[in-house]
Amino acid sequence: MGLGEFEKKKELLICVDSDGCAMDTMDIKHIRCFGPCLIEEWGLYKWESVILNRWNEINLYTMTRGINRFKGLAKMLREIQDQYTPIDGIEEFELWVETSQELSNAALQKAMGEAKNSCMEKALSWSEKVNQSIDQLPQEDKRPFEGVKDALQYAHRYADIAIVSSANAKAVLDEWELYGLLNHVDLVLAQEAGSKAYCIGKLLEKGYKQEKVMMVGDSQGDCKAAMKNGVFYFPILVRKEEKSWKELKDTAVPKLLEGTYVGDYQREKIQLFEENLK
Repeated sequence: MGLGEFEKKKELLICVDSDGCAMDTMDIKHIRCFGPCLIEEWGLYKWESVILNRWNEINLYTMTRGINRFKGLAKMLREIQDQYTPIDGIEEFELWVETSQELSNAALQKAMGEAKNSCMEKALSWSEKVNQSIDQLPQEDKRPFEGVKDALQYAHRYADIAIVSSANAKAVLDEWELYGLLNHVDLVLAQEAGSKAYCIGKLLEKGYKQEKVMMVGDSQGDCKAAMKNGVFYFPILVRKEEKSWKELKDTAVPKLLEGTYVGDYQREKIQLFEENLK
């Protein structure tokens, strides 16, 4: 079921990010898949260590955590171009990243058309290799954080639940299905559905009041998507994920129900989130 067919069932709506938020998959995917595939695709072995460290900083441990894969790639390639070695065709790829309404493999393939641009071709090849590499990760290495299932099961009593993720749709569905999490989800909106801000905005058109909607995430992109749409944000703090999911169940969802999330509690959550990713 897509956005068009989805219908509001409850007064509350809780949107949940996947990688690094519900699923403990973000570190492993970047460390074992995204970074190494970047090195391989562009032949960057001479600077492998420093580039991999920088890739992880950009995508895991600073305010750009959770950035769309193509935005992260464009940022990394620009640094490589400026500091290490020329990247042929980077300007055209950067322009696509800045202007495209959808940042996905299909959208990149369509944008390329018949025109030849080595950076865009390599970016698509890299992204496809990343997906293949992720598919080959052992299932036991792609697990939800402790407390996720309990929190979703509780929240689903009172709220419609939508996955809103910039990850590959197949990976999201496979991972959530494996651990029975899709039983507590009404809608899955992944990379192919559009940006998180766009998805939340379209969901609001289904009749939810802004003060009855919460985005649960672990990155600045999640927070910005919530703020852009005037809805609440609850952060899953990096390295404090289990504690965060417990608080979501015990405190955040009840506050959303009671109408007391606004004000001091929301400000406290955003402050803690910003301090956590400095």
